[in-house]
Amino acid sequence: MRRYLARQLVQLVVVVVGISMLSFALLHVVGDPVLLLLPQNAGKEEFERYRKLLGLDQPLPVQYWTFATGAVRGDFGRSWYADTPAFRLVVERMPPTLYLTLAGLCVGLLIALPLGILAALKRHSLLDTLCTMAAVAGQAMPIFWLGIMLIIVFAVQLKLLPASGYGTWRHFIMPAVTLGAFLAPITMRLVRSGVIEVMNREYIKTARAKGVAERMVVIKHAFRNACIPVITVVGLQFGQLLGGAIVTETVFAWPGVATLTVESIRNQDFPVVQCAVVLLAVIIVVVNLLVDVVVGLIDPRIRVGA
Repeated sequence: MRRYLARQLVQLVVVVVGISMLSFALLHVVGDPVLLLLPQNAGKEEFERYRKLLGLDQPLPVQYWTFATGAVRGDFGRSWYADTPAFRLVVERMPPTLYLTLAGLCVGLLIALPLGILAALKRHSLLDTLCTMAAVAGQAMPIFWLGIMLIIVFAVQLKLLPASGYGTWRHFIMPAVTLGAFLAPITMRLVRSGVIEVMNREYIKTARAKGVAERMVVIKHAFRNACIPVITVVGLQFGQLLGGAIVTETVFAWPGVATLTVESIRNQDFPVVQCAVVLLAVIIVVVNLLVDVVVGLIDPRIRVGA
């Protein structure tokens, strides 16, 4: 286990460094932020002085080394627009994004798990067909379209929920449902296929022969073994949920780090964008590491280091 964790931590560092280098290179291709920071009538000398002040006159490898050495110390520089440490800006906006992602994850699992199990137990029935059709429709449904439809129905017409903002539990409902609908289809289909496969195993037949209640057979024996690939996929989907939060936060005016990143990209505020990308990459890689550890604890056959 220790060797595995050490190897995963090394991979974590390599992935984060690779993502930081890629984001750094892409940001410096999109344009010159000095053209946005200074008025158009500024002289050439003023442009050159400002580039030197921001360190943009240095070669790209030197600029990246300065960024990387500062990031290791938690110093991502200062925002060129807010004149505030970029790390502080991103950390202040991180909780709303994480809360929204976790809420969407819970909604998606609450929808996918029971429907997937029921569809597997009622295989080839009308319920199974409806669940499969709903899964296909959910996968084809754009996040922004669903968010806009929810706003029109529940905020504009029925006036039951706030259309945007952040604060109370009522603000969470529509954004969480939007993200949950993105996660639920693939998870439901995976649960269905996993339960169908497990229900044909010998130990399921043995449990039934011993007189174990059908509910216990499904929950304790079938679902426990079928949930391993589900946990793995949910861990991978966590990163996509963070990506989906960018669209969701934009639709619902959610004050999270995704909205901050989009605004910073538009303003070419390099320190804030780089800080947000690196922190989100660290969160995603750490979540995937935890998923691997949990899967190993659930199933002794695939214990790490076995």
